[in-house]
Amino acid sequence: MTSVTPARQPRRVKAAFIGPIALALTFVMCVFAVAIYLVEASIRDRDLAERSAAVAKLFEQKLDKDANLMRAVLRAMTTNRALEKSFRDGDRASLARQTGPLFDTLRAEHRITHLYFTGIDLINLYRVHSPGEFGDEIDRLTMKKARDQAAAASGLELGPLGTLTLRMVMPWKHDDKVFGYLEIGEEVEQLLDEIRDSLTVDLAVLVDKKFLRPEQWQRGLHMMQRQGDWERFANHVALAQTSGQLPATFDKRMLDGLHAGRNAVIGDRGRSLHVALVPLEDAGGRHIGELVVIRDITKLQATFGRSIATVTLVSLLVAAGVLAIFYFALDRVERDYQRQHDLEHQILRFNTEHHRILQLEKLSALGTMVGGIAHQLNNPLVGVVNMAQLAERETDNPQQTRELLGEIRRAGEDCRAFVRRMLEFSKVSCFDSKPTPMAPLIEDTVLMFRQAEDRHHPVEVRLPEEPVVLMVDPILIRHALFNLLLNAAQAASGDDPIVITLEPEVDPDGNASGWSLAVTDRGPVIPPDVLEKVFVPFFTTRSDGTGLGLPVVQHVALLHGGHVSASSAPGDGTRFAIWLPMTQPKAA
Repeated sequence: MTSVTPARQPRRVKAAFIGPIALALTFVMCVFAVAIYLVEASIRDRDLAERSAAVAKLFEQKLDKDANLMRAVLRAMTTNRALEKSFRDGDRASLARQTGPLFDTLRAEHRITHLYFTGIDLINLYRVHSPGEFGDEIDRLTMKKARDQAAAASGLELGPLGTLTLRMVMPWKHDDKVFGYLEIGEEVEQLLDEIRDSLTVDLAVLVDKKFLRPEQWQRGLHMMQRQGDWERFANHVALAQTSGQLPATFDKRMLDGLHAGRNAVIGDRGRSLHVALVPLEDAGGRHIGELVVIRDITKLQATFGRSIATVTLVSLLVAAGVLAIFYFALDRVERDYQRQHDLEHQILRFNTEHHRILQLEKLSALGTMVGGIAHQLNNPLVGVVNMAQLAERETDNPQQTRELLGEIRRAGEDCRAFVRRMLEFSKVSCFDSKPTPMAPLIEDTVLMFRQAEDRHHPVEVRLPEEPVVLMVDPILIRHALFNLLLNAAQAASGDDPIVITLEPEVDPDGNASGWSLAVTDRGPVIPPDVLEKVFVPFFTTRSDGTGLGLPVVQHVALLHGGHVSASSAPGDGTRFAIWLPMTQPKAA
């Protein structure tokens, strides 16, 4: 009979458990990575679909905008009597003199490329852009629509030489009788360049070959100084693009996939490009081709790759950590009772030390809290001492003495109320809100600040003309405003005043109406890394600070259903604003 030693049995237990767990973790990790990949791919495809829809919409908008511009130009020309006479007389020389400078301006500022004068019989009288060519019949769709409807007609038209042009044709009437037609146009490249600059995508125009002839298309390439390849695609040919040339990997098979409704990601000279199609129609509503939308997603793909790598690495680390924990857990089971007893003894010792550390942390927190309470009580008490000293010097002025004693009494009541709040805070975090005029509250706080602040820094108060009454706890709001004034005085430099403003403001997060109580100083700019921590309790940059002033301000704002914002920029100073809602919520 074979005997099994106790030393080998734990190894078989580990193998029996760790193997299936490793397979399960690997499966979960793979599913997680695939899910992340599919989500990222979906986001990327949705983004391109939105860009494609934006391209289509912007393309239509620019067609309408440029068509309106062309219509305005033609209407202005039809009001020129000298130009009308030259047109009716068929005087090409006069037309050249009158329209040459105008066409140069339109070409330079609006990239207009065509301007025609055509007779009632549709025979061209004069081409401003090509004076040597005339006498041919203009039988384009926009010209026929303008003739048949006796009104202006516009739209994209594909020329026999492979030019895609936005044209506007307007009948020229005299005594309500048409005697000729004006036509103006621009090449589609201008629209593509504007859309590229607006949406940061490259565009290309692909036209169905059935609308073109190879020899005429070659003539158009030579005339427009373009480069192209008639054989690159089976049924389409490129007419214009915003980039120098289409990506080499954009071939027939990919174009067929795009026509089937799929998006594609291709590589081109170290770049990753996302490609989609937008249908393209001419002035007659014919589907003449597609507008190719090409977005450079190299950075997005790099970020995507880093995300997948990070997720995979984190998953591997987590899986390794779980396996290691499980392995050591099984190994712990295999230890003998004596080792277990020693381990329990060490845990007991660690537990005793832990309780000691907790006790020290409690004492430290108690000291910090006491410091915060002292900070809150010291501010009004300093004002009490200063006002008491003023009262001693004003014994011969009973009126002034009574005013100072009133201020002392209010400061004492604030201290008493604050102590009561601190005592009740352990039971419930609440506040005593009531309709409070904000102007007297602010003025009282400023007066107390001037008594408590040694430097007597100037304070400028900007309040609305109409009285503002809010449902607030006046004592808490006065404490919050006093803390902001002290912070501003400690940061301010020179004689620039501290500015207090109260103005209506809509909450950007919830679109609720409210009021913004702001304190602005012209002191040094607060660095961004410090500004984002100013509301963290106990965080301070001063050796004598407690780090509780601004957290108290934030707590007061939250109790009122509001919030506090902070900003600091060169030239604008540092601004802390308490936003308070117009109507207090039922449970702040």
